[in-house]
Amino acid sequence: MAKLRRVVPFVDPGYTRVRVGEGHQFVNARGKRVGAKDDVRIRALVIPPAWTDVWISARPDGHIQVVGTDAAGRKQYMYHPTWSEDRDKGKFARALDLAASLPRARARVTQALRTEGLSRERVLGVAFRLLDQAAPRVGSTAYLKANGSRGLTTLQRRDAEVDGSTVILSFPAKSGKRALLRIDDPLLAEAVAELKAGRPTAPLLAYRRKRSRVALSAGDVNAHLRALTGGPFTAKDFRTLRGTVSAADALARIGTVDTKKDLARAEKLAVRATADALGNTPSVARASYIDPRVFTEYRKGNVMSLEGSRDAAIRALILGDAADRPATADDRARSRRRRRSTVKR
Repeated sequence: MAKLRRVVPFVDPGYTRVRVGEGHQFVNARGKRVGAKDDVRIRALVIPPAWTDVWISARPDGHIQVVGTDAAGRKQYMYHPTWSEDRDKGKFARALDLAASLPRARARVTQALRTEGLSRERVLGVAFRLLDQAAPRVGSTAYLKANGSRGLTTLQRRDAEVDGSTVILSFPAKSGKRALLRIDDPLLAEAVAELKAGRPTAPLLAYRRKRSRVALSAGDVNAHLRALTGGPFTAKDFRTLRGTVSAADALARIGTVDTKKDLARAEKLAVRATADALGNTPSVARASYIDPRVFTEYRKGNVMSLEGSRDAAIRALILGDAADRPATADDRARSRRRRRSTVKR
């Protein structure tokens, strides 16, 4: 794997772009056009035309290649392909580690949900159970203010309904879509029924402290997740795990096929199922949330078992014999060292 240089945008040497007619020119800090070789490299990056305040690494081996601000005012990054590939490997490995840690975490959450009142521990248990069962985005006040989209920690009481043992969440999600999630769970339903009582626009996930209610933050949820599992996980890892399991589940239900045409069709259906489960486009679902090893195994004629725990089954499909041994602290340390070895200063 190629060695990369860690670069600091807007500090290390870089280029920018200036409008020329209907296109752009790329210039250095002195305003001179970049050389032909750099011009070809930069154009191949296909920087979105709408980005402003663009910084482009002067180094072809920089781990960050481009930084810019999109039309919504958000800072965006384009990474070197080697860096992105290594980061994705770590992301999918972490999702499988999460799967191994879930049985014990779920048992502790069930105990918390069986308690009475709206204690912090019980409300954190609700957040965990919603992530575990439906994998919504964790949400942030910044996204809520910028475009009105909500996630787990910014849900309002009016976004939740309880029908017997079923919790129904309906709320404005990312990219103008409306999310609709249904979770059948008696303990969860009982807790959500208590949480949603009161002012409709107040935060749903808010625990009681003396006479007031305190809303959970994304930081609270992620810290609780790490405490429960003992691993370096965040709420987003649930989406990666759910995406991977959704694709594997769809392929297992289709069954093995023989022709290239049928393989392509099956994979397309699996990606669509994942996109529907996560509320993403198919292209985002495939690129960001499905472990590519699911498709590798499918092409070999291997599918995930539909019996028993999906968490154990997805590990068995991808890891084989190693699935029986949960990742240890030493394993995670070795993984971090491997990731660091691809980047040098």
